[in-house]
Amino acid sequence: MDYTIAAVDRALALLEVVAETPGVGLSELARLTGSTKTLAFRMATTLEARGYLLKDCETRGYTLGYKPLLLSERMQHQMPLLRVAKPVLDDLMNRTRENVSLLVRDDLQTVCIGIRQSPQPIRLYAELGRQGPLHVGGGPKLLLAFAPEEVQEAVLTGLLERFTPETITDAGRLRALLVHIRERGYNISHGDQDAGAFSIAAPVRDHSGQVVASISVAGPQSRLTGDLERLYIRMIVNAGAEISALLGWRDAAA
Repeated sequence: MDYTIAAVDRALALLEVVAETPGVGLSELARLTGSTKTLAFRMATTLEARGYLLKDCETRGYTLGYKPLLLSERMQHQMPLLRVAKPVLDDLMNRTRENVSLLVRDDLQTVCIGIRQSPQPIRLYAELGRQGPLHVGGGPKLLLAFAPEEVQEAVLTGLLERFTPETITDAGRLRALLVHIRERGYNISHGDQDAGAFSIAAPVRDHSGQVVASISVAGPQSRLTGDLERLYIRMIVNAGAEISALLGWRDAAA
């Protein structure tokens, strides 16, 4: 039985379109949401009145309002994962001086729910809320490795988009790598999503042992030496274990 409310679903879809295409006008907004201009206008006007959208008086385009920021701030205080991870993310960034990210899986994509930007002048682009595929990058491939079998099969049998020459687009190779990631308990990525970049990721588990997130450190490959890589592996695995323990996970083997 479908318990969704169509009007709410359409309004949220419109909000997501504006988030992805800031400054979008009414005609394009109607096209992208599959609505009539009248319906798109009414939904946008309602969201504007509630603070979720802003309308530029000159361009007549729409951007996000203040309310999503307020909800995001409150969510970060209320969500147990973000609350317990905050000091760990801060500490890891201060010690590595590289980008530190906390990712979760949303169906066949990843979402960045926590980010600490490197203070160094040369750093990788990172954005809170950024979505991405599961088959590239340190954190995404780790989440894929620990995802349910049906999720893995959906990714492996789908289009494995190439981002750089290092991207694995062969399903057999990727499947073997996922087994390797599960066996060693962390993942190292070298330039398969962003050329010239590295990413080292470890799992975060909830009280039942299920992998609910990945924590990773990432930066330019030019700054990564062999000694630093080994150090970052230990640091990121320990950080993942620390957050997991704060969420109630107790590793019997440890």
